[in-house]
Amino acid sequence: MAERKLRILVAKPGLDGHDRGAKVVARALRDAGYEVVYTGLHQTPEMIANAAVQEDVDAVGLSIMSGAHNTLFPAVMEALRAKGVDDIVVFGGGIIPESDKTRLEAAGVKGIFTPGTPLEGIITWVRDNVQPRG
Repeated sequence: MAERKLRILVAKPGLDGHDRGAKVVARALRDAGYEVVYTGLHQTPEMIANAAVQEDVDAVGLSIMSGAHNTLFPAVMEALRAKGVDDIVVFGGGIIPESDKTRLEAAGVKGIFTPGTPLEGIITWVRDNVQPRG
């Protein structure tokens, strides 16, 4: 029996309307053989957690360009925990200063990517850090 493809949810939390990068990453992950669900713009942390559970994803990739990552990334982590989910790998990207990475990692974000990260680097990170759940 063939191994199930990894399922990845790509989400845009908050009011940030810049989604080109999220769409580029979503397409690159899809082209690399992963199943990808893109939520669209203006998602609340609760909407993202609900979608992650409903879609039975292995990972959630968050994209924030607005600078609200210190609020929204931890809020997504908390929304997932509130749903009883602690085995979905969360990674994210956007305009994230180096000085904020430690705080996000402490909140449970496993990978952080900034503009200019090669798509192959993100794909490799997913391959090396995300396993099928259950």
